[in-house]
Amino acid sequence: MISADFKNSLTEGAPPLAFAATLRALWWDARGNWSQAHAEVDELETVQGMAVHAYLHRKEGKQPNAAYWYGKAGRPFPLVSLAEEGEILLDELLSATTDPRVV
Repeated sequence: MISADFKNSLTEGAPPLAFAATLRALWWDARGNWSQAHAEVDELETVQGMAVHAYLHRKEGKQPNAAYWYGKAGRPFPLVSLAEEGEILLDELLSATTDPRVV
């Protein structure tokens, strides 16, 4: 899957069934549903899940909570815009595997 395919899927009523939790979280976030996005990664204890979790808390404006999750993910607090960070995360998740169910 490529970024354009992900973005095209945003016209659907729900994320594709094959998407892993991290991609579902970014999908819900792109649709403006922060709560559903957060629910997708709230209990996810993977590096990718914690990175998306951090991004969501940064977007929420809860910088100390975001910093905690960036630390758990082994990442520094980003200096790029939220939009840029979202694109970076999406690209990382999509390039991690050809099968979006395992991201």
